[in-house]
Amino acid sequence: MPESASVYETALGASTRETITLLGRDLAGEVMGEVGFGELAFWLATQRRPTPGETRLFEAVLAALADHGFTPTAIAARLTWLSAPDSVQGALAAGLLGGGSRFLGVTEDCGRFLHEALSAPGRDIPTTDEGWDALAVDTVQRAKAAGRRVPGLGHHVHKERDPRTPRLFQIAAEEGVRGPHLDLLAAVGRVHTEVLGRRLPLNGAGVCGAALADLGLPLELLRGFALLARTAGLIGQLAEELRTPVANEIFLSVDLHNRPVPPVPSATRWTSGGR
Repeated sequence: MPESASVYETALGASTRETITLLGRDLAGEVMGEVGFGELAFWLATQRRPTPGETRLFEAVLAALADHGFTPTAIAARLTWLSAPDSVQGALAAGLLGGGSRFLGVTEDCGRFLHEALSAPGRDIPTTDEGWDALAVDTVQRAKAAGRRVPGLGHHVHKERDPRTPRLFQIAAEEGVRGPHLDLLAAVGRVHTEVLGRRLPLNGAGVCGAALADLGLPLELLRGFALLARTAGLIGQLAEELRTPVANEIFLSVDLHNRPVPPVPSATRWTSGGR
């Protein structure tokens, strides 16, 4: 290699004529058939191999986020495939692009929200339930005063209890990987009613964010893990679309039942310069 050539170092995958390495291990001999995909995804993101307990919680999170039925992300994927059946990657991308603050993005939003409260200057980590409850009251009050919603609270279907929530707490406790993010979110679930004046369930997506943060995964990537999980679900949606198509019926239900109305004048005067 010429001395002037740039060198781009990576601790991930690399190849020679004879070998392929991944994370410093021989791919064929030490990874394939030896490391599960969830374990590998964690390892790739953190550069450390997770413990069995960490792997179990991480994979439980992936399972919790994989598929929620005919959500906008699933419908977008199915309709895109209807329009472009030659582009499975386009259908998957369409579904993933819908992962935002209302669907999937809550995972990252909740992790960041909890981390912000825990890492505030001068903040001491509580050691008792009473301490956690006091911190939770302060956290929810601050969010309310700022006009912010509390991510992780509420669900459009599960009005009383999200069945994923207690299971994720249980697994984290069983494996000894429950940390401060889950502790604070549990306290938020206990005390938020006295601040907000109404009771809301802790939703599974928010608990997933707390669990991922407790596992030490980068906050900036928490939505990425939700999208990783949803990719499996979208593949399932497309596989079902092959077997029992519904996308064309969804399209026609809109196309054949639209009703023309007079245009509404815009209140904004657009100039040639645009905005």
